Amino acid sequence: MLKPMRLPAQLLRRKLDSHKGDYGHILILAGSSRFSGAALLCAESALRSGAGLVTLGIPKSINLALIRSKPRELITFPLPETNEGTLSLAAFTKISVLLKNIDVLIIGPGLGKNKSTHALVRKIMRKTNQTKVVDADALNALSNYPQILKTHKGQLVLTPHQKEMSRLFGISTDIINNNRKLIAKKYAKHYNSIIILKGHNSIVSDGLRGFYINRSGNPGMATAGSGDVLSGIVGAFLAQGLDGFEAAKYATYIHGLAGDLAVKEKTQMGLIASDIIDRIPDALKKSS
Repeated sequence: MLKPMRLPAQLLRRKLDSHKGDYGHILILAGSSRFSGAALLCAESALRSGAGLVTLGIPKSINLALIRSKPRELITFPLPETNEGTLSLAAFTKISVLLKNIDVLIIGPGLGKNKSTHALVRKIMRKTNQTKVVDADALNALSNYPQILKTHKGQLVLTPHQKEMSRLFGISTDIINNNRKLIAKKYAKHYNSIIILKGHNSIVSDGLRGFYINRSGNPGMATAGSGDVLSGIVGAFLAQGLDGFEAAKYATYIHGLAGDLAVKEKTQMGLIASDIIDRIPDALKKSS
């Protein structure tokens, strides 16, 4: 039986005179013409996890479609795009202006593999120091360029699964699978980051404080968009003031617990990522 984890009071207690600015403003750079759903899943999970404001920076051609389907609480900001419908390097100027009022940047879900998009990711990583959650295609953009991570001065949470970890750091999946705790710790310390090495019993390490081994979650969560949901939760907890390791640890637990609550109704076969988002409030309640 899973031992319940209680969330810290910093997340649970809100002042009577609270306003949305007290709980952080997140910018999510995500989505493309092929993968617009990833952006929405990440954004909605951040909102459901307590972030005060969420702005979604997306390719301009998909902005209208997302306005029609997005959560009404979400802000969208259309950005310059490539001819493939992905964010363009030309978007950097507008993004740098946006970042002046942002507490946390989530970058990666559904960005795609366009060369200009990957160049944008690398420029953002080199030129900006906001607290960041780096996921999915943003991790792939840093493959062969992991040294960029060492120059980053803000908090940095990386959320790779084993194949992304392999591509990012040039190590085989066999080595990762056989040494998950040691690999997570080694590379988190070397690159001054927090790593959530996703998978069965995900490992969270900052290279200094040992490990957190997550026990929540189930095989039904191995479904498209589940990782985008996790990134949104991590970003929300960072925006509400938790440090990187604590945010990663509690977010991984809540993500898995929401999946465990959802699977009771949906079954492992029938579970989809939006089901996990729907149960985030219940998971937060059970952990309060």
